[in-house]
Amino acid sequence: MSQATKRKHVVKEVLGDFITPTENQQIVKVTGSRGNNLHETITAQGETFLVSMPTKFRKNIWIKRGDYVIVDPIEEGEKVKAEISFILYKDHIQYLQKQQLWPEGFMEEPSSQGKTSSKEAEAEGRDDEEEGSDSEDDDSDLFVNTNRCNYQYSESEDEDDTEEEEEEDEEEKRTENGS
Repeated sequence: MSQATKRKHVVKEVLGDFITPTENQQIVKVTGSRGNNLHETITAQGETFLVSMPTKFRKNIWIKRGDYVIVDPIEEGEKVKAEISFILYKDHIQYLQKQQLWPEGFMEEPSSQGKTSSKEAEAEGRDDEEEGSDSEDDDSDLFVNTNRCNYQYSESEDEDDTEEEEEEDEEEKRTENGS
């Protein structure tokens, strides 16, 4: 199987399937990457340990701090105590909460991540009703690159700044010539 085909199947599996953890699996939160496909995690009870990423996910699916995963325990592991079996995204978390399978220790965190306050949600709801827009126009779940600065340019500010700079330059020339 080619790399592109493999990636396609892995991504389809991760994004499409809604699975529930078995009795020996548990849901954990990723707190950091330790390199070499090892990630530090914390359970709902507060226990921290390392988990390994299986080869099928490597270079196909990326996880970051704050993501939730379902892990299978490794019996013989001293430092690495589990292996990632499934990566949970926003839709998966909502599904598990509806099924009453979400751990109590993580109950408040998903609601605060990436969601707007109730006032903002009401305002957005009113705007959507007025415009009659589709849910496809909602960009709230799109990935935002936090490594880039968000610059907001305004044409009027740029024009004002250039005019002020030109006036300052003219004043400096006058003072230099007058001295």
